Amino acid sequence: MNTVQPTLILNAEQIRQKIRRIAFQIYENNFEEPALLLAGISGEGYVLAQALARELQTIAPFSINLLQLDFDKAQVAQPLVRSDQPATDYTNTVIIVVDDVLYTGRTLAFSLQPFLSVPVRKLQVAVLVDRNHPRYPVSADYKGYELSTTLTEHVDVVLSDEKRMGVYLR
Repeated sequence: MNTVQPTLILNAEQIRQKIRRIAFQIYENNFEEPALLLAGISGEGYVLAQALARELQTIAPFSINLLQLDFDKAQVAQPLVRSDQPATDYTNTVIIVVDDVLYTGRTLAFSLQPFLSVPVRKLQVAVLVDRNHPRYPVSADYKGYELSTTLTEHVDVVLSDEKRMGVYLR
């Protein structure tokens, strides 16, 4: 069987540049805020949130808090979204939901569940790659890279393995 090698779209250095640019955009749009909450979707989305938090801490005076959102992404209907902090921790806060890839918007739409039951100041979305195949009314406020793909193609983001770090198209 002939397996096709994935095509490298972004290498590690390019990813770091994208993360830095997104961090500056987040800072510019929220510079008057006392604190931000980065809510990373478990997996590479949370790793991206951690990288953004590190970058923001070097440029922004406000405090950065991290939250991990965990749910079954394969579930067809709205899954139960678990977070590692109680809702009172993010009441009246600017929240930025972070994921590695925005494809149809389904995962990001599901991830909004914990924030709909409490008053928040702002709710924004940051992604490393926007594939632009919207099925849900979710768009990213901060994008590292926009990539037009076919429905049969797949984008893999590797952030948690320093040796293989990259964005791949297969």
